[in-house]
Amino acid sequence: MKIYTKNGDKGETSLIYGSRVPKDHPRVEAYGTLDEANAAIGTAVSLLTAENDAFKESLQRVQTLLFHAGAELATPAEKEVQWKLKPKHTKDIEAEIDRWTLELPLLKQFILPGGCPSAAALHQARTIVRRSERLIVSMTEENRNDEVLRFINRLSDYLFVAARYANLLHETEEVLLVPDI
Repeated sequence: MKIYTKNGDKGETSLIYGSRVPKDHPRVEAYGTLDEANAAIGTAVSLLTAENDAFKESLQRVQTLLFHAGAELATPAEKEVQWKLKPKHTKDIEAEIDRWTLELPLLKQFILPGGCPSAAALHQARTIVRRSERLIVSMTEENRNDEVLRFINRLSDYLFVAARYANLLHETEEVLLVPDI
């Protein structure tokens, strides 16, 4: 199979089930932005040097779930979604947030995004997920699954805590925000 099809040479792309839309269609913007977040998470995983298979597996599970979310966004409203996000997926990342938070120092003020390279990539993924959330919200309600919106909202929290956890694993101190007064 060739990687290039030339079908998008005129500025259109196919949704799942084959309907064609402009490449700047809100659905394409939303799932394309999730793809950016997925790549940033992949970068974070590749930068992990502290051995923690459970952490890595959790991040890779989220990458898979981002494909599910993208599939939902790429499926026209009148069609059946093949890979559907479920409330369980949101609950699973909430449980991970809670588990990691127990190990993290109490947060009493804002921190600057960054730290070890893996944490910095996770912070970047978090901001990309927030952008995708805004794009999903801008879709009309009849064209979106609210479970995707719930999952994406929780995912930004997950990525914030994951970045902090990566810093903990790599013994990297977080930089606290010092207001410039």
